Amino acid sequence: MSDNREREQNRPPADEVVRVLDLYETREKIYTRRLKGFYRSLRNWTWIPLLAGYFLLPWLNVDGRQAVWFDLPARKFHIFSLTFWPQDFMLLAWLLIIAAFALFTVTVLVGRVWCGFTCPQTVWTILFMGAEHLWEGDRNQRIKLDKAPWSAAKVVRKGGKQLSWVLIALLTGITFVGYFNPMRELVPGIFTWTAHPAALFWIGFFAFMTYMNAGFLREQVCMYMCPYARFQAVMFDRDTLVVSYDAKRGEPRGARKKGADHATEGLGDCVDCSLCVQVCPTGIDIRDGLQYECISCGLCIDACDAVMDKMGYPKKLISFTTENAVEHGKTRVMRPRLVGYALVLLVMATLFTWTLASRVPVEVSVIRDRNMLYRETNAGLVENIYTLRISNMDNREHRYRIVVSGDYDFIIRGDTEVTVAAGELYSEPLSLMLDPGFLKEGTSSVSFTVTAVDNPALKARQESRFIGPSLGVRR
Repeated sequence: MSDNREREQNRPPADEVVRVLDLYETREKIYTRRLKGFYRSLRNWTWIPLLAGYFLLPWLNVDGRQAVWFDLPARKFHIFSLTFWPQDFMLLAWLLIIAAFALFTVTVLVGRVWCGFTCPQTVWTILFMGAEHLWEGDRNQRIKLDKAPWSAAKVVRKGGKQLSWVLIALLTGITFVGYFNPMRELVPGIFTWTAHPAALFWIGFFAFMTYMNAGFLREQVCMYMCPYARFQAVMFDRDTLVVSYDAKRGEPRGARKKGADHATEGLGDCVDCSLCVQVCPTGIDIRDGLQYECISCGLCIDACDAVMDKMGYPKKLISFTTENAVEHGKTRVMRPRLVGYALVLLVMATLFTWTLASRVPVEVSVIRDRNMLYRETNAGLVENIYTLRISNMDNREHRYRIVVSGDYDFIIRGDTEVTVAAGELYSEPLSLMLDPGFLKEGTSSVSFTVTAVDNPALKARQESRFIGPSLGVRR
């Protein structure tokens, strides 16, 4: 009796769906349906410009070189008219932190729209699915084709799809390597077999990964491999915009004839057509509630709105909304977490922009000869020896003027104007001399200023010390 009572207590309610997951089950292929709608059109304004920018940028030239070129052997990173060096690594760290806080801010405000509209995995999957639709047709045609026995027509359609995928993957790999190896040299080198073996290896590697990720893995990358899918729920709150199904209005769901009074039949607005599932790129049913697999692409909203239009029902049975809006009819936009993320993002973006705008592509370092504090010349002068290192981080050659200033009028021995080629580090020995009678203290500050003759805005300064005999030992 006690066992039977325990089983009864543990039995789930009759209306509760219990799904048993096999951790080793074979992936069930998802056949997505293409339907027109607002969010599908909106995605075209995100993935098409992103793809166009990715494929076209390596072909643009600025100042006689590739506009975006990460020259690893020379340790130069060219981004349009700017050139960054390893010394600018801190800027990259800043940029990554800014990107992270931008993602946090967007996630708190509008959920996973990054995943649904601009994530590279989503963008390339859309491209591959477009090729699939071109060769194999829409959802029902693809299902019938997969079930049909092999024939010449099936080979042509499947082969055309695979060939399209391979070509897209190869173009992706070539373009990616083109950001590190000049594209106008890389492409002819591929066809003449003169390209570097390392370049060919990385083209093959990225082409293969693109082919697998966008062609076969698809939603599994979002569901199992992407860490963002796992931690994004921590940033959600009850006022975050997410794709939601209005269960109060839609349930109980069921089929009905158009124009029939479904309320008298005890039915909600959901006609249980399953179109929201058929258009979902991850194959989930949004009517089961918010799930981590949902990438907030909004395609289920388009599908449901189309059905509501046909049935004459109000739209937005599925919509971008918040938990508080569904339950209480209102949403708080200004929340402490959102305001905090936004303020940090604003401050960091402002500082980054200011640093980038005020960045001068020349650096100077002064190394004082530490083998001796000072030496006395035959003329009785006190001499300090320095090594100036001038780094020209600009894209063209400059002639620099060296000016020394300090507490005294020093006598300079060495070149005070030097020419430094673009991207070079130039070392210049320089010595400063002074009559010891002018010295008021044993040490004094001295400043080395390097200014480009053709562009006075290119200026860098470095402080050092001039050391002479102290007052107690002066002769």
